[in-house]
Amino acid sequence: MDFTPPLQKGTLLKRYKRFLADVKLEDGSEITIHCPNTGSMKNCLFPGETVWFSTSDNPKRKYPHTWEISATPEQHLIGINTGRANALAEEAIQSGVITELSGYANIKREVKYGDENSRIDILLSDDTQPLCYVEVKSCTLLEQTVGYFPDSVTARGQKHLRELMHMVSLGHRAVLLFVVQHSGINLVQAAEHIDPQYALLLKQAVNSGVEVLAYQTEISATSSIITRSCKVIV
Repeated sequence: MDFTPPLQKGTLLKRYKRFLADVKLEDGSEITIHCPNTGSMKNCLFPGETVWFSTSDNPKRKYPHTWEISATPEQHLIGINTGRANALAEEAIQSGVITELSGYANIKREVKYGDENSRIDILLSDDTQPLCYVEVKSCTLLEQTVGYFPDSVTARGQKHLRELMHMVSLGHRAVLLFVVQHSGINLVQAAEHIDPQYALLLKQAVNSGVEVLAYQTEISATSSIITRSCKVIV
C-alpha cells in the first residue's frame, strides 16, 4: 500500500478527545489532525517524537489531515491508522503473502454474519472448499519484547471471537488475523493482564477450531505492506 499523496511529518504534541491530536510542523506552526484509532493507544503516544499524516482533499472534512504513523523513542515505527489493517490484509491475501489464506477465488469485505449483528472483515469463498471468515485486528501494543492485543478491554473483540466460534460450529473456516503495525513486535500474545475475558475466549476459540495468525507489516513514510508471519502464543 503506497501513501498517495506522500505523507507529511511533524512532531506530536498531544492526543486528546480520543480522535484529535495536535502536531507541530517543521516551520513551527501547529495543526490539529484526526486520530483514526479508537483504542487506548497504550505505549503508542510519544509527545516530542515524529509523526506522519496523510491529507484528504475532501472539502467537507473539518480536519483534513489523518494521523498515519508514529515513531517511538527507540525509532520503531507504528501504524496508528487501524482502518488500514483490513486493506493491508486484503492486499496480502491477494498477493499470496498470507499463504494460509491462499487458494480462494473470491474475496469480499464487510459482510454481515453471525448471531450478534456483526460484519466479518474479510470473507473468502471458493466452490471447492468451505467459506473462510477472517477477522482482522491491528496489533500495536509492545511491552518488553512482546506484542499484545487488545490494548484495552474490548467487548467488541470478545463478540467477534464468539462469532468465529459459531462459524466453526456451522462447518465453516474461521480465522483471527493479527496485522502487526509496530516494527518492534515479533511475537503476539493475548493481553490477559488487560482483558482477561478476551484471553480466555481466545483460548476457547482455538480449542474450538478457530485459527490464529499474525503477520508483520513493513512500515515507512512512503508505504506500508505485510511482509512475513509472526509467532502467536495463545
